[in-house]
Amino acid sequence: MILLTPGPSPIHPRVQQALGKPMRGHMDPETLATNRRIREVLKVLFDPGEGALVAAMPGSASLGMEAGLNNLADQDEAVLLLVNGTFGERMVEIAQAYRHDYTVLRCEPGQPLDPELVKKALSQRKYKLVTLVHGETSTGVLNPAQEIADLATEHGALFMLDAVTTGTMMPLSMQQIGVDYAFTGSQKCLSAPPGLAPFALSKRGREHLGKARGWYSDLSRVAVYWEQEGYFCTSPVSLHFALEEALNMALEEGLENRQKRAETMYAAVLGALEDIGFRAYAAEGARLPTVLVVRPPEGLNEADIRKGLYSKGVSVAGGIGPTAGQVLRLGLMGESARVEHYQVFFRALGEVLGKSGLEKAFLERAGLIPA
Repeated sequence: MILLTPGPSPIHPRVQQALGKPMRGHMDPETLATNRRIREVLKVLFDPGEGALVAAMPGSASLGMEAGLNNLADQDEAVLLLVNGTFGERMVEIAQAYRHDYTVLRCEPGQPLDPELVKKALSQRKYKLVTLVHGETSTGVLNPAQEIADLATEHGALFMLDAVTTGTMMPLSMQQIGVDYAFTGSQKCLSAPPGLAPFALSKRGREHLGKARGWYSDLSRVAVYWEQEGYFCTSPVSLHFALEEALNMALEEGLENRQKRAETMYAAVLGALEDIGFRAYAAEGARLPTVLVVRPPEGLNEADIRKGLYSKGVSVAGGIGPTAGQVLRLGLMGESARVEHYQVFFRALGEVLGKSGLEKAFLERAGLIPA
């Protein structure tokens, strides 16, 4: 099965091999040494600055999201939640669960958040925390993180960035952008197994630790394990071994090269799909290069296309939230952004739709054969 969903993404043989290392205890010297190496690479990939907490929480990226909201704002401190898709709405659900004093600024799905609307909201009230989903997986939109971070800084608010579909696949300097907390998921751009949520918390963000109302999502407890090498909980050790290898591979390739690979693949895949009537869901100029969301041609049902592809060994995703029942969502994160995988995709799609030449058209657009 070729896995081309927007997470999990395919696992490289090197990562698969690391996953199969002999089991060790979570307090074993080998495991703790692995954790130290993971932290050093995360510092490079997130660039959070001196004094930051960097670690990988034992859980999905949703735990990373919950931890940020839980640790960076108390109940009586105002939070501005910026929403233009399913994962922005998830932040709203978490804020409701923790009974935060929150305001929601929504934008039309498929469109990026408007910094001018954010500026207006910040001028009307003092906020402790501003949250943004950088790459909205449900719609394929890339939001303007830099502009919004600048506004949050100008108004004295902490800035939290969901980097689940952008982190480690494109340059992300928390220091340069002005991010206080960023998180991702091991199964996304890193192409490691699901189960860990790498994150970085700035020195400024750390000043607010110790007030969390939860236990498992209390980042001060996470810091005990990752920095002091004390006991917190039983971490998924095998996932640590796999994550380290995936991080090393990202570092070896370089974030600029990874971004270029995703953008090149995105353009080739979208171009070949547009030739046969598919249309991008996200607005032009705000498209997320790691997740391509497309509407099928008129008269074709996305569920039928997905089922047909699956029967031929290709797994893609349908829509969720605002895009449910309307689109296909294709992963271009980490190992999924490879020509050989999308050759199989277009070969299978041609069989499903009864169209010839799709694989050749894709390869032409990818610049691998003459047009």
